[in-house]
Amino acid sequence: MAKTVKAIVIAGNGTNCEREVAHACRLAGAQADIVHISELLLGRVKLSDYQFLNLAGGFLDGDDLGSAKAGANRLMYAQVAAGQASLAEQLKQFIAAGRLVMGVCNGFQLMVKMGLLPAVGGDFKQNCTLTFNERGRFEDRWTWLKVDPDSPCIYTSGLDRLYLPVRHGEGKFMTDQPATLQLFEDAHLTVLKYADAHLNPTMVYPDNPNGSQGCVAGICDPSGRLFGLMPHPEAFIHRTHHPRWTREELPEEGMGLHLYRNAVQFIANELL
Repeated sequence: MAKTVKAIVIAGNGTNCEREVAHACRLAGAQADIVHISELLLGRVKLSDYQFLNLAGGFLDGDDLGSAKAGANRLMYAQVAAGQASLAEQLKQFIAAGRLVMGVCNGFQLMVKMGLLPAVGGDFKQNCTLTFNERGRFEDRWTWLKVDPDSPCIYTSGLDRLYLPVRHGEGKFMTDQPATLQLFEDAHLTVLKYADAHLNPTMVYPDNPNGSQGCVAGICDPSGRLFGLMPHPEAFIHRTHHPRWTREELPEEGMGLHLYRNAVQFIANELL
């Protein structure tokens, strides 16, 4: 009997995309559980029971406390039930076991603020951030994304482009210094870049909706198993999610579903 891929989707403190993310995981073939963060802190649920951790987006902590910094502190420093490993330690063990983590929007911010991305050298030291959009306002629009074909990212395997919506006020990617961005580029960790309709990476608004340094929309770690992006793949898993679905001939499955299928297939082949 084939073993089941188990995905966990974290909810609570303002996230509101957990149902869409769980649905995408299920369509991709996984068993998906939506778990409130308090269940992990109380020790009722353990990360070790899963192979695929999803950090969903929404309005984490009201989206006004430094782009998920409060959430990052909660995950890294909160105490759990007596006799249980801290959540930070569980997360380190989860990653060390080669399991997958994907953060979308607030989830991407969380991963960056915790130092989980891009984690060059495995030191989990924060050397990049996501901050206020260049135009100082919330952006809700669809964007073209160019995929780096040489990236180790397992989620984007076989893809050269994506068309996904962004919904954020703090999505501008920045590194601590230009040399850091170059390091990411050289290692092909800058998986996704905002692009025009011809897939040319661009800094021009609105194709680049937030002014991200290097046009970066998503990054991975050197293993390709940890991945974060500001656009929402769970918001385009069926053709009717596309803004022009009544005017264009589109495949039944939306582009975003490919990311989840790649993740579930990788786990089934490599981890079970």
